[in-house]
Amino acid sequence: MRIAQIAPLYECVPPPAYGGTELIVSLVTDELVRRGHDVTLFATGDSQTLATLESGCEQALRSSGLPPAECGLYDQMQVSKVFARAHEFDVIHSHVGHLSLPFANLVKTPVVHTLHGILPPLIDRFFVQHRHQNYVSISNSQRRDDLGLNYVATVYNAIAVDRFEFHAKPQDPPYLAFLGRISPEKGPHLAIEIAKKSGWQLKMAGKIDPVDREFYRDVIEPLIDGEQIQFLGEANHVQKNALMGGAVATLFPITWPEPFGLVMAESMASGTPVIAMALGSAPEVIAHGKTGFLCHTVEECVAAIAQVNTLDRQFCREHVASSFNLTRMVDDYEQVYQKLLAERFVRNGHLKSTKLVAS
Repeated sequence: MRIAQIAPLYECVPPPAYGGTELIVSLVTDELVRRGHDVTLFATGDSQTLATLESGCEQALRSSGLPPAECGLYDQMQVSKVFARAHEFDVIHSHVGHLSLPFANLVKTPVVHTLHGILPPLIDRFFVQHRHQNYVSISNSQRRDDLGLNYVATVYNAIAVDRFEFHAKPQDPPYLAFLGRISPEKGPHLAIEIAKKSGWQLKMAGKIDPVDREFYRDVIEPLIDGEQIQFLGEANHVQKNALMGGAVATLFPITWPEPFGLVMAESMASGTPVIAMALGSAPEVIAHGKTGFLCHTVEECVAAIAQVNTLDRQFCREHVASSFNLTRMVDDYEQVYQKLLAERFVRNGHLKSTKLVAS
């Protein structure tokens, strides 16, 4: 099968540290190549892949220093290039949200759009205009059934479990971990509140996007004392594995409907249970009372810390290995591709037979 994968240009594939979408694109792309598919990855020039790489820009736009408007032009040029070559592919798999929607209407090649985020106001209206296109949700909770979108599947994200070292027990002295974007929706301020109310040490890592710098400066930074509350900056794969694996629990006190939340899977693969707010995909990822706890308030999160030592860290890893593994994710995407190709075949066959009858 000839498959085009379209990645965002904000980060390279795979990302050096933070970048959930780009990580998933990398895992899917390379596994498809291993399975014998002819895959072309449209991504940044500094990406690393087993597929044929087509560069949309020399380096990740996040580190380019370019203004947002110019970054947007690179995104548009990349998508234009992909669809100009649509006839070269059996399937086009887009990971760039609304950018590819207008182009998909202009080609005969089946296009599938994996939605990696939530649809904010105004953007959701744009999706309604293209509701008939083929969408994949990354959790059932992410679906916007009120918009009438044509969801062809839910495909849960996955991680390469064997790349995560298992930690059979937490480090001493004990601590709580937080990993994620330092933004209001990820709840770092709530993680700090949980740590302070419980008396536990909290080690935090994550990136700070330009839009969140004021939030970090005004809300988070004043609470970091370097002792009980520590901020370690942005962590790469090895660092985040060690950070979460050595923790008693990873805090995931989100304030928004998280579409998936790779941090939860990564923490459990490291052996560490997750204490999360029961929003978005959290109930689909965490086995409550077995691999972590689903809470509704800060007080419930504080109370859950005392119960974490009753959970089996080995079971946390096994839960991820069975439910969120790479083989299952790529199997699911292959089924989506095959379904779209079969539908195109039937549709073309129907059109041909109609013409024969008409003649």
